[in-house]
Amino acid sequence: MKLLGNEIAPLGMGCWPIGGPFYAGDQPLGYANAEDGESLRTIHAALDAGITLFDTAAVYGAGHAERLLGRALKGRPDALVISKIGMGFDEETKRVLDNETAPETVQPAIERCLKRLQRDHVDVMLLHLNALPVETAQPIFEEMDKARRAGKIRAFGWSTDYPANTEAMASREGFIGIEHAMNVFADVPTIQATVARNDLIAFIRSPLAMGILTGKFGHDTKMADDDIRSTDATWRDGFKDGKVAPKYLDQLAAVRELLTTGGRSPAQGALCWLLAKSDRNIPLPGARTVAQMRDNAAALDHGKLPAAVMDEIENLLQREPEGAPRER
Repeated sequence: MKLLGNEIAPLGMGCWPIGGPFYAGDQPLGYANAEDGESLRTIHAALDAGITLFDTAAVYGAGHAERLLGRALKGRPDALVISKIGMGFDEETKRVLDNETAPETVQPAIERCLKRLQRDHVDVMLLHLNALPVETAQPIFEEMDKARRAGKIRAFGWSTDYPANTEAMASREGFIGIEHAMNVFADVPTIQATVARNDLIAFIRSPLAMGILTGKFGHDTKMADDDIRSTDATWRDGFKDGKVAPKYLDQLAAVRELLTTGGRSPAQGALCWLLAKSDRNIPLPGARTVAQMRDNAAALDHGKLPAAVMDEIENLLQREPEGAPRER
């Protein structure tokens, strides 16, 4: 598929896991067990597999993910970078501060991203504040458009699960897509229809449900205390008290054989499910090891799940209704 005139594989690498620890107060917001050497090898493994799209954010690891990505992508002008702004943080203490919603914070935030990434532009810059009111977001996107016209970014969008936010910005020149949550457990047809109706791209976050769809977790698996999955949050119901919610393990068990059709791994099947849902979808599974990245990338060798398998998955899964738009 094409992105900003570049032919790319319809799959990217999510860089949240390589950022390492960062916190809101004492609450962990990063993934555990990241190691910089392995993270760099993971990025190179993605490139070797033909993956040239990398999704990061200024706040991941309080700037550390961007710095690693910048090191790894030196000399790779073919690589495309998505980043996100809108959250203030302290790189030294690894603590998240207040949201940055004033228009005058946008240009300095973009400049800091460029410095950490060691690039003269970011390909797609997203607003990271999922539920920000449209009237507050409008001036932010005006500043992003100034950065686009100055060559600092090539395009922009919003990391949001709200169709109304998407509709409000879709006609703006330079606005090419949104990043929204979606996976086998959480189909979101309303926002997918909004993306299609406005001829946008859907960058898919949480395509593996924070690792549940890899099939590597069981009822007794306990997340590390410094891992975001050890905390409870209203927007995330996949984990409770650091363990996978049993209903999701049950749902995976119900469709595991279907996801592994044709020799796919569970993760590959979950990514192929997203590819089958829409040609506009670009899943962005996170990876912090070479093995994870290679397994994710191999989903492209299999391609979309067959229509009959997609139908059978829908017949077997007992999903909760999509409901009203909410942060996911």
